[in-house]
Amino acid sequence: MAVASGRVVPAVFQHLQTPVQVLLYAGFFVIAEYLVAWLHLPLPANLVGMVMLLALIACRVIPLAWIRAGSRWLLAEMLLFFVPAVVAVVNYVQLLMIDGWRIFAVIALSTLMVLGATAWVVDRVYHYEMRRLKDE
Repeated sequence: MAVASGRVVPAVFQHLQTPVQVLLYAGFFVIAEYLVAWLHLPLPANLVGMVMLLALIACRVIPLAWIRAGSRWLLAEMLLFFVPAVVAVVNYVQLLMIDGWRIFAVIALSTLMVLGATAWVVDRVYHYEMRRLKDE
């Protein structure tokens, strides 16, 4: 019986891992909301929560394994979070008929700017890492 329960327990933990990690993210958001309100920070709570999580990961207080499955699930289901926004756009057909080209031009330009900035940062970090490895 001990062998059977030993196999079941890891399977249960494996199935609960993603929901627990998503709850951990939600907990960071709630804590960040309280910090923003208490310290009167001019920043959104989601940004403060991400910075808190990044600091805890960088200081190795929270291992990446503790949050990896939850982040993968959230990224995989990201389209689900954008569906309400897309459905809401359908309510403004008249606006899209008049100013649709401007809206799409802004979206395209901002997307290109974000992609360019991301590529530049990745290139800089890559070169920094390569220099650091050569010096070691």
